Amino acid sequence: MGELLSKDAILGADDLPTEDVEVKAWGGTVRVRGLTGTERDRFEFSLAAVKNDPSKAEVRAQVVGRCLVDAEGERLFTDKEISRLGAKSGAALDVVFDVVRRLSGMGDQAVDQAAEDFGDAPNVDSSSG
Repeated sequence: MGELLSKDAILGADDLPTEDVEVKAWGGTVRVRGLTGTERDRFEFSLAAVKNDPSKAEVRAQVVGRCLVDAEGERLFTDKEISRLGAKSGAALDVVFDVVRRLSGMGDQAVDQAAEDFGDAPNVDSSSG
């Protein structure tokens, strides 16, 4: 084993991977970064929110909107602009979403497990009918 890391070393580590991804539907390449720990927690919690209230189903747009960055690593979309991103092609969002999941260490099994972990949350029935 190597030398133990200090708090400053951990907090100073550049540990968010990025990848440039071609999105044909959008006509070019975007830079995608992995989720931070807080963003991943929010994503996993949002799975329960969507299960309980399908009107909150902007999961892909929320994740993609937080992970599309410019050349300096700054977000392209603000939280207020994410709904506009959600109106774009679902297939294009899936291309980016899949990369975010891989960069964030979340395979299909991790997403399924997160949904199961929140599976005991009460389900809200739709009032339409």
